[in-house]
Amino acid sequence: MSQVDIRSPALTSAAQAWVDKLVAEQVASALAHQDPTLWGPRAQPEAARRLAWVTLPQTSRPLPATIEALRAELHSDGIDRVVLAGMGGSSLAPEVICATAAQEQGSSALTVLDTTDPGQVADALAGDLGRTVLVVSSKSGSTVETDSHRRVFAAAFAAAGLDPAAHLVVVTDPGSPLQRVAEADGYRAVITADPNVGGRYSALSAFGLVPAGLAGADITSLLDDAARQAPLLAVDDPANPALRLAAALAAGHAAGAEKVVLADTGSGIVGFADWAEQLIAESTGKDGTGLLPVVVDNPAAPGFADAGADATPVAIGPGGATAAVAVTGTLGEQMLLWEHAIAVVGRLLGINPFDQPDVEAAKVAARSQLKDASGPPPAFVDGDVEVHPVGDWLPAGVATLRDALGALVAATPRRGYLAVQAYLDRVADASAAVLRTELARRTRLQTTFGWGPRFLHSTGQYHKGGHQNGAFLQLTGALEKDIPVPGSGFTLGELQRAQALGDADVLAARGRPVLRLHLLDRAAGLVALVRALREPQ
Repeated sequence: MSQVDIRSPALTSAAQAWVDKLVAEQVASALAHQDPTLWGPRAQPEAARRLAWVTLPQTSRPLPATIEALRAELHSDGIDRVVLAGMGGSSLAPEVICATAAQEQGSSALTVLDTTDPGQVADALAGDLGRTVLVVSSKSGSTVETDSHRRVFAAAFAAAGLDPAAHLVVVTDPGSPLQRVAEADGYRAVITADPNVGGRYSALSAFGLVPAGLAGADITSLLDDAARQAPLLAVDDPANPALRLAAALAAGHAAGAEKVVLADTGSGIVGFADWAEQLIAESTGKDGTGLLPVVVDNPAAPGFADAGADATPVAIGPGGATAAVAVTGTLGEQMLLWEHAIAVVGRLLGINPFDQPDVEAAKVAARSQLKDASGPPPAFVDGDVEVHPVGDWLPAGVATLRDALGALVAATPRRGYLAVQAYLDRVADASAAVLRTELARRTRLQTTFGWGPRFLHSTGQYHKGGHQNGAFLQLTGALEKDIPVPGSGFTLGELQRAQALGDADVLAARGRPVLRLHLLDRAAGLVALVRALREPQ
């Protein structure tokens, strides 16, 4: 069973007071009974149709047999390579499930497409298409990135002399546009999910289980672990780990720790913090408040061991001597635990944990940018890097990459945060992730790193709806080759650019400093950027 160890003396008494209050108010049992009144009258209409995730360890029980039958059918046709097209909750859970299963079982390979970078998509297309099934996963059925992947792969299957419908599987909500297209075109399978489960709470639903199960992960054991955990989370008792975790996070927030720094400390789970990042940020980052998740590589990384008063370091696993809180348990146990805990945090912060009111703004801005192919010229070019400040925050006279980075740091509010947003290829350009460490070490500010547009379905909500004390370093890069999206009128590269510029405009309109760096040569530009960060100011 999962355990929550509150190790910080400063948090212990305040957290216990929150736990006692939650027990007295019978919040755990009310949540287990899907009571939509827990978050107040304003949130009640949304909560009333978003709580079915509580029973997923039981209601998802028929899925493993359905998925195994489909997997056997695919294998009988020589189709054993699984590519997933999905964003946010449709990709983060299957990715961590498969990565953990691969470590434990030595199999369960899953290629995840949560990108609009043409290079990364081209790499996925370069695999053996005859052996490939594309799982198209979208709750709404209209996610632009996922629909673009569907169109691109369908055309590629046809060009390879294959029947696209035989290589396409859909996971979506009942009645969505995607279901209608899939059924009209005779796709291999259409699996509908419970519409009363929100995307970021959907790990144990069809959205999490179908891609993972098709890839070979043991999803029955995952559900078993969650089912064993569920009764403990429903009890109004001070030992309830969800109440303890929620209370610790809320107590930290009340003391000024608006960031939650997540590090794996021997959990045996691969990439759990990336899944928890969306759950925390989209659920709590609104109404000018919330918890900003900061994912770090290890407990020795800057931002964790040296966390200041504005952050609560949380260990995922038994280690992490410097952690304020440690959470242990299997993947199924932890997924359900964190879902319960973050829903309860919403009550303690006075917000609705089930909406995402600021996500649409970036989508609207991206659509506007798609209509305007011309972009603003750079303020200046330094070697392989074009420098584009968004808004009027950059001081006059700045003419080098090093000084522009210094100005962005200087524009970050005290106790604020830096966010690196990389609209690049997260495989080929993976070295960009070192920028989080470099910036955090140099500035001693909490620093996040997100791959675009993936983070738009995760921390993007917090950036625009949470505490308005962030500064944003946005990276875009030159393309070697673009990919047209059939029937859309745009290419993947154009969509990627529009998403970056659109989000930058929305952030700037909220008064946030945004510095976009366009890498004319991606590899050389990243080297120059790291070098500039290491130069003394």
